Formats: sequence, structure tokens, C-alpha cells
Amino acid sequence: MKKVYLETFGCQMNVSDSERAASSLESKGYEIISDENLADIVLFNTCSVREKTEHKLYSKVGKIRSQQNLRKPLIGVLGCVAQLEGETLFQKSQGIDFVLGTKAVGRVSNAIEEVLNGRKQFLDLGKREENYDWSVSETQRNSPHVGFIPIIEGCNKFCTYCIVPFSRGRERSLVAFQIIQQVLKLRDEGIKEIHLIGQNVNSYRPKTEEGLEKFKGATAFSRLLRAVAATGIERIKFTTSFPRDFHSDIVDAINENENLCNWVHLPVQSGSNDILKAMRRGHSIESYLEKIDKIKSAPERISLTSDFIVGFPNETEKDFRETLKLVEYCQFDSSYVFKYSPRPGTPAFQMIDNVSEKEKTIRFLEFEKIQKIYQQMALQSYINKTVDVLVEKFSSKNPKELSGHTKCHKVVNFESKFERNNELMGKIIKIKVTKSKANTLYGNVI
Repeated sequence: MKKVYLETFGCQMNVSDSERAASSLESKGYEIISDENLADIVLFNTCSVREKTEHKLYSKVGKIRSQQNLRKPLIGVLGCVAQLEGETLFQKSQGIDFVLGTKAVGRVSNAIEEVLNGRKQFLDLGKREENYDWSVSETQRNSPHVGFIPIIEGCNKFCTYCIVPFSRGRERSLVAFQIIQQVLKLRDEGIKEIHLIGQNVNSYRPKTEEGLEKFKGATAFSRLLRAVAATGIERIKFTTSFPRDFHSDIVDAINENENLCNWVHLPVQSGSNDILKAMRRGHSIESYLEKIDKIKSAPERISLTSDFIVGFPNETEKDFRETLKLVEYCQFDSSYVFKYSPRPGTPAFQMIDNVSEKEKTIRFLEFEKIQKIYQQMALQSYINKTVDVLVEKFSSKNPKELSGHTKCHKVVNFESKFERNNELMGKIIKIKVTKSKANTLYGNVI
């Protein structure tokens, strides 16, 4: 039995693809292991959004190939870097044996067999199979209690800094009844929480409304949310949302359905209209704030998170101050902030990267400092309140504590009075929050 080590970089779409690749290999008789030093085959499922991640790939491949005294595994590269770089990966890193694009992960066992049979530098950037199996085996889930369901692939927005439309292709929405069948299957298998995922979930537009006929909604996505909620699965989350396509009816759907979780991730990227225009985001700060006001006016508090880029070409100090002003208005529960890095193949790559690395770092640190204030305010607001927590694992820092997530996507750690803590795994229980730290809530089982 060949042993396979699979490492994933990047977004939830990559995690989802890796789950399916591992499930496919497992069904073909391969053993999926967690130690790359024992592997016959090493797979890297890659992300191209940041240049740093691509460099990490080359470093890892070089490290494996430099260990002359150990076994020499086959090395395969999957995902977005594979799709973009194609056969040039073989020149950039001599240790790579095969390359599979974003649509070819289902054919990973075929690639391995080709190389084992003597094929050199095998490349597959072809389309996804029409009968592609979207199921994931129980043993290969990233979490045994949470399931990822892709509802849309690709992106049509072509923001000037973003490589995703080139690595993932144009938008393609899955048929609603197939999504609902997957939800029902996961529910029957005991999965407590599902994540509807895509580069832009609220751009969901299937070719047919089959499966959505009975459900109201201003958009196909809000109808899909109501259809999935009707399955009765305990929790439903969705990510990522694009501001231009985020309709207020999504908030109404969350208000109407207890199992639609009160968390919205709505990346804005900048607080300056000039920078948003240069990024070709297609929305203004004014239109974005209208959506924020709708979210914040919901009867149940909705946790709000976002993404930002600092140091985009021509970003002035005034532009950056407008970003901080936006953060102060929105008071996000948390935000991911990145220093701009040009990606070859994007329109922004042709722009002059005229914000120095030193200035990017200064802005990054100042942004983080202010965001942490609002993150702490958000976490502290839960102290002495009761939250429902899906218990997922033991805490990585304290083996006596269990860890899980709330509906609003907050991490909660707690000690259990039960003799066997693992009896709580996969259950949704009530926790009274007693304190908060930098990124986590702590509490006691009620």
C-alpha cells in the first residue's frame, strides 16, 4: 500500500479539494498519512493569492529532495499554482514529478500511476469530469463534524490585484438540487455544520432553478440559503461574499432561519473609493456601508469579518486613513489584513509598486493595532453570556480543554467536568463565557 502525504495551502476551496483528492486516493487503496518523512508520494495543494505561499512550495520541494539518505518520494503539485504555472513548474523546481490543475484533482490517482509507470513530468490542466464525485469519506474530513460544500467555482470579477479568475476560471454554479442532496447526505451521516463555499457565493446563478422552486428570495443565493435551511441540518455557514453581490435579502434569510448562522464575511479591501476604483472592486464605500448598516440592524447580532490590503499601488496616507476610518465605523469582529504583493498576470502587476515595503509594514502594524481593539471589544461582549458551541477537538495548548466554534464563528475553549471529555465531541452544548483572550473565548459547560 503506497503512503500519501497531502499538505494544503490557502482557502477553504483548497481544503475542500484536498478532502476529495484524499478520499479518491483512499478508495483506490492508498494510505493517507500525516508524516511526510514516511510518504511514498507527497502532494502539495497550492494557493497563488500570495507570492510567499508559492515560495514556500519551492522551499518544501527542495528540502525533500535534499534529504539524500531518506526515501525519495514522488512529488505532485495540485491547485492554483499548478494551474497558473503549468509545465514551467518543472523548470522552476526540478524535484516535481507531476502537476495537476484546479479542475484535475479528481484524477490524482491517474497521475500517480502514470509516473509510477515511467511517465516523466506528467501534466494535467484539463477540465473537471462531468460525473465528478463531490463526496468526501468520513476519514478524510478536515473536521469530522463540519462539511464543506462548493456551490460555485471560479470568479468573474477580475479585481486588478487578484489571480483567482485565472487560476480557478470563470464562475460556474452547481445545480441547487445536487447541493441539497449533499446537505441531506451529510446531515444523515451526522455532520452538524456545513459551509457553503466559493470565491463569491452570492454570485450563485445556476442554469436551472431545479430545487429552488418552492423558496422565496430576491436572488438565487438567498433562495438557496432558505432551501438548505429547510433540510433541518443544525448549522449553515457561507463564505466568501462579494460586496457588490451581497443583497439585503441574505440578512432577511438569516433572521428567518435559526440554522443559518449569524456570521458574514464581507471583504472590502480598502476604505478609499480611489483605491477601490484602482482595484476594480465595483463597489463604493457608501454602498458598502449601506450593507453594513443592514447587517448591524438585524434582530440577532451578526458577527462581521472582512479582508483588507494595505500598500496597494498609489495608496496615499489619506487613503490609508480612510481605511482606518472605515474600520472604526464597522468595528469588525476580526479582519485579515495583507500587505500588497504584485502577482504576475494580473492588471495590477503592470502598475508601479510605489509604496515602499517599510511603509507597507508601518500601515500593516497600525491597522492590526486598531483592529485588535475592536476584536477585543467583540470578544469581551460575550463574557457572562451563554453561547452554543459545536465541540470539535481538544485544545492544542491545553489537553484538559476542549475546543469548538459558536454559530457566530468564535473559537471557545472550556474544561469539561465529564470523566471522558471525548464524549462531548461532535455535540452542540451550552457554554457560559467567563473570559476572553486575544483570539479565543473561555467558559464553563452549563
